Amino acid sequence: MADVKKLAEELTKLTVLEVNELKNVLKDEYGIEPAAAAVAVAGPAAGGDAAAEDEKTEFTVQLKDAGGQKVPVIKAVKEITGLGLGEAKALVDDAPSAILEKVSKDEAEEAKKKLEDAGASVELV
Repeated sequence: MADVKKLAEELTKLTVLEVNELKNVLKDEYGIEPAAAAVAVAGPAAGGDAAAEDEKTEFTVQLKDAGGQKVPVIKAVKEITGLGLGEAKALVDDAPSAILEKVSKDEAEEAKKKLEDAGASVELV
């Protein structure tokens, strides 16, 4: 049981880039599709009422698609996250991917606008 708790603690400390790498390992080496995990996580929340959604204080900026021109989107991701060029490119290439996690509504909206202005398709979760 202590090992499971330790694993859970380690998972909560992962950066966005590390989560993205984990997603790829789970998909490529174990055949676990990211969408299945997202549905499992989102399942209980779907049963909640509308008032619970209004009270949401932390958001994830999800890049759904980079659009036709990836370079402006990569630059926007680099600016928003502070990541290096290679890391930002990896996030864009692996879309859908989380660009920011557990951020305020204002910060999420600002990031969404920058990404959409660059031509990306973005969702706040």
